[in-house]
Amino acid sequence: MNNRIFAFVFVLLLYIPGSYAQEELPELTAKDSIVASSWMVGVGINIIDDSGDAFQDFTTIKDQWNMVPFPSRLSVGRYFRSGLGLELIGTYNNYKEGNIIDRQVNPEDITYWAVDSRLSYDLNKLVGETGFFDPYVGVGLGYADANNNPRGTYNGVVGFRLWFSDHWGADLNTSGKWSFGNEASNHIQHAAGVVYRWGVEKELSRKGREKLALREALLAEQQRVNDSIQQVRDAEERARQLALEEERKRQEALAAAEARKQQEEAARKQALRDELASLGTVGFAFNSSYLNEPSKETLKKIAGFMQTNASLKVGLSGHTDSRGPEQYNLWLSEKRAQRALDYLLGQGVDAGRITLSPMGETQLLNHCADGVSCTAAEHAVNRRVDLMIESF
Repeated sequence: MNNRIFAFVFVLLLYIPGSYAQEELPELTAKDSIVASSWMVGVGINIIDDSGDAFQDFTTIKDQWNMVPFPSRLSVGRYFRSGLGLELIGTYNNYKEGNIIDRQVNPEDITYWAVDSRLSYDLNKLVGETGFFDPYVGVGLGYADANNNPRGTYNGVVGFRLWFSDHWGADLNTSGKWSFGNEASNHIQHAAGVVYRWGVEKELSRKGREKLALREALLAEQQRVNDSIQQVRDAEERARQLALEEERKRQEALAAAEARKQQEEAARKQALRDELASLGTVGFAFNSSYLNEPSKETLKKIAGFMQTNASLKVGLSGHTDSRGPEQYNLWLSEKRAQRALDYLLGQGVDAGRITLSPMGETQLLNHCADGVSCTAAEHAVNRRVDLMIESF
């Protein structure tokens, strides 16, 4: 009896801590994630100290700092999970008249501009994630046109960003720029601006990874059961996906076959149209519906073409030029179409394969409308019979 009571108490003691642990299961929140990689663009201002004494006292403002009263710095960069970042920076400034430039009093305003590339490193990778405060250091190369003296530069930078959200923040930094040669003094460039990052990829912070490890440990036993259930569900889902994939392939094959059929039909129809168009024209003399010899030769070719392609049906339309009354021209175009039809019938073409359409002067091929002065040759273009393939 005592042994049974002991066993019951032992199991109860094991059960209670487990239940308590599950109730206290840590939940991952947004604060447990950090931005691991992103693209970033920034805009702001820059301040130049090119006095020649910048590296002795870079805080001196009077007579040494130069800036313009509008945004003068643009940057874009890619930042990686390793903590490294690649940046391209363009800046514009104006050396003020009366300021100290290269240890001399500047006699007039002088434009400054620079393009810099930079490799930076996120110090949070060394000291641990600090949330909104994001310090960095960097080195790079640049090119500056300063004091009318273009120069290549070696650059070193130290700065930090203050993040207000995953996307928006402020960027403050100071860069030292050393000239490749001795042709110009070295200078310092301060910068402040707003940055926006996109293409953000996040990962768990150190605290978040600790929470995740604890959750995984607490859920290990339950996960083994869930895995067995999930395996069955996965097998069912794979079978369903396989059936869907087979159906998709079948539908694609049918669609491809139909597309090929339509392409072949369109190509054949176009080839027939091109062949028909190459046979020549059926033209008429002014105010006449009689076929001349060239038109008869063309109609003979058309008859042979239709006999070779026995399934073709065509539309035969008669036309006139714009001279004369519209009603008369409509009657004349019908006579011309009928003459052409009669000739084709005489060549053995079945009448059921041809439809007639008198068009009069409604479909001119050029600008020779009523009231327009045209040559006889220009009017002759419109006196014709056209054949169009309707079906095959």
